[in-house]
Amino acid sequence: MGFFWALFESLSIVASVFAFGLLAAIVFASFNRSRSHKCHVEAPPVFEDPNSLKSVLVPHISDPAEKYISLIIPAYNEEHRLPGALDETLNYLEERAAKDKAFTYEINVNLGDVLAYRVIIVDDGSADGTKRVAFDFVKKYTVENVRLVLLGRNHGKGEAIRKGMLHSRGELLLMLDADGATKVSDLEKLENQIHAVAAKEQQYGDSASSDATLRISDVPIAAFGSRAHLEEKALASRKWYRNFLMKGFHLVVLLAAGPGIRDTQCGFKMFTRAAARKLFTNIRLKRWCFDVELVYLCKFFRIPMIEISVSWSEIPGSKVNLFSIPNMLWEMGLMSVGYRTGMWKIHS
Repeated sequence: MGFFWALFESLSIVASVFAFGLLAAIVFASFNRSRSHKCHVEAPPVFEDPNSLKSVLVPHISDPAEKYISLIIPAYNEEHRLPGALDETLNYLEERAAKDKAFTYEINVNLGDVLAYRVIIVDDGSADGTKRVAFDFVKKYTVENVRLVLLGRNHGKGEAIRKGMLHSRGELLLMLDADGATKVSDLEKLENQIHAVAAKEQQYGDSASSDATLRISDVPIAAFGSRAHLEEKALASRKWYRNFLMKGFHLVVLLAAGPGIRDTQCGFKMFTRAAARKLFTNIRLKRWCFDVELVYLCKFFRIPMIEISVSWSEIPGSKVNLFSIPNMLWEMGLMSVGYRTGMWKIHS
């Protein structure tokens, strides 16, 4: 009996020391990220003009909107999946532009009277041929329509999206994954709902009317694509441990950001320029859990959130695996401690 009691005491001491050390590490890391966003990339991103072969500084989210919609695609080692996704995206945008002569587009690759679109591909420090693939599209469709933003080294999906958002020119800004898991045409679902919410609240008018009215870019609204309607089918087809991990992750998200959005991790989200300006100048998480932080910030700013079902298909090559879970839990711990202690200041 004495042996088991001694063993219990020893394990309790080890667990206590581990818990204290983990909490101290989270507090220390949260404090580091509270200092002027130094966790983010310091150097300004650039896009490359294939004609002059020169790097040119990109615009900023604080500037007035010049396009109707910007598409931001983060890409890290996506040499094989990116071409198909870009072909589908550009075909859709070209078809829409053909139906409406006022509709123009621009795509930035990150590695209302006149409709315009841009796609931003952010190359998040890829080690394969992602840059070459993206650059081929820039050459084909010109730098006016497709842009490649270079981050130099891998910083994480959240950081790539943040950079793409901060340097876009659209009234509406759509983030979508490079694997093409969601049909790009589903952006119309999010777009229509954003316009419906803004119109219902009578917050904006036609951009050709008086200066007293607001354009859609001036109304803060966030639309979240969702796969929640597919959850029942996914539960039936997945292994039990994956379902257990998914349910556990949903519980942690609920504790960290609160209720409101069932599927925070779908990579298909649209923001008005006003919403993106508030959200992406404050976001700190750089990897998978930045989506959860977006929900938290939307609640803080009281930005209306809409969750809309979108099509989704499993595409081989996902970078999310079991080893991603500790990182997700770590980031949510940082977020909870950072915001709840006041170390992470939110700027209006």
